[in-house]
Amino acid sequence: MPRHPIHTDHAPAAIGPYSQAVRSGNTVYFSGQIALDPATGDVVDGGIEAQARRAFDNLKAVAEAAGGSMDDIVRVGLYLTDLSQFGAVNAVMAEYFAAPYPARSTIEVSALPKGVVFEVDAVMVLA
Repeated sequence: MPRHPIHTDHAPAAIGPYSQAVRSGNTVYFSGQIALDPATGDVVDGGIEAQARRAFDNLKAVAEAAGGSMDDIVRVGLYLTDLSQFGAVNAVMAEYFAAPYPARSTIEVSALPKGVVFEVDAVMVLA
C-alpha cells in the first residue's frame, strides 16, 4: 500500500530524513513531536507543561493537515526524560483529548532531541 507524506507549516519541519506523518490507507502514523515553535524552530520556554502543550499543538496541526482531528487519534506514545513529571503531562493531555481516550504508552527516556523533556507520537485512523 503506498504511503503519502503529510506536511503542514503549522508544525515544525522535520529535523531529519522523515515526514511529519505518513498516511497509508486510512491510517496516519505520526512522527514524534517535540516542543518546537513552528515559526522559529526554537524550543519553547517553560517547564514540562509548556513543552507538552506545544508538542500537543504540533500534533494537532499535523492531524488537521492529514484531514483528521485529535478525536481520530487511537494511540499515543509519550516520552519523558523524568517520569516523576507524569502527572503534569497527564493533566495537559486531558486538555487535548476527550473520552473515549486513545490507547497510550508512557516511557521514560534518557534524552530527547534538542534537549527537550517531552515528546509525543501517535496513530490516527480516518473514516
